[in-house]
Amino acid sequence: MARSIYDKQIQNRNYLSPTGFNFTLQRCPKVSFFSNTAQIPGIDLGVAIQPNYLKDIPRPGDKLEFSDFTLRFLVDEDIKNYMQIQNWMRGLGYPESLREIYSEYGESSELYKGGFQNSEELLYSDGTLEVLNSTMNPQFLVKFKGMFPISLTTLDFDATPTDVDYFTAECTFKYTVYSITDLAGNPL
Repeated sequence: MARSIYDKQIQNRNYLSPTGFNFTLQRCPKVSFFSNTAQIPGIDLGVAIQPNYLKDIPRPGDKLEFSDFTLRFLVDEDIKNYMQIQNWMRGLGYPESLREIYSEYGESSELYKGGFQNSEELLYSDGTLEVLNSTMNPQFLVKFKGMFPISLTTLDFDATPTDVDYFTAECTFKYTVYSITDLAGNPL
């Protein structure tokens, strides 16, 4: 029996909604609840040029480059979620001492007592963007490996506006790789 061209068409005719997502960052759980924008980053494949006497011929390269991941989140009144990211960045940058990377956990934590053997666990974090379907149920996952923050926006106080616009902060992350999977972890 011959297959129809219609058998190859998309069966689910619902569109992907930009408002349906949840983001979790293992190292900064207080940021997750307040996140209000996230994206699946772009991906670029380098190009190799094959010389030719008439015209150079582009060929697929062998290295993928992933765009940065940017997350925008509402800042809570006690700035606890903002400080989780800032303390992480301060620890990575060692502005005053190497021990700042442990400041969030305190001297009594096992990570602090472990010294530099456990420092890899504090440098990076995995994150998961859970994308929801049209009925707001989980549809698929975007899993990020080895994330770390590289920038965090300012919080500008201003007494002149007549309406209250609550603070949002934007944080940009680098990461090793991301994968898009179904809910069971199988690649899409």
